[in-house]
Amino acid sequence: MSTVQYEIGDMVFAAEDLLNDGGMPGVTEEEGLIVAEGTRGVVVHFGYAELDESKEIYLVRFENGPDGTLGAPVGCLPDELTQDVPVRN
Repeated sequence: MSTVQYEIGDMVFAAEDLLNDGGMPGVTEEEGLIVAEGTRGVVVHFGYAELDESKEIYLVRFENGPDGTLGAPVGCLPDELTQDVPVRN
């Protein structure tokens, strides 16, 4: 197994738009948007893919409103996350 890239409590941002792959409760649209690129979140758990333990999976709760409320946990691969603060125009 590889070294864990993010730890519980780390602040991260979505590195790209995260779309439903069919496994997200509450998102009925196939390939519907779960989290927009640049959305801030916090790592709440991590583990490894059951079928390939070399792949890290992070559970992240992303902000989902203007008040900063955290949404349901979303499973993310490391390349879907970044700690680089997005540049807002």
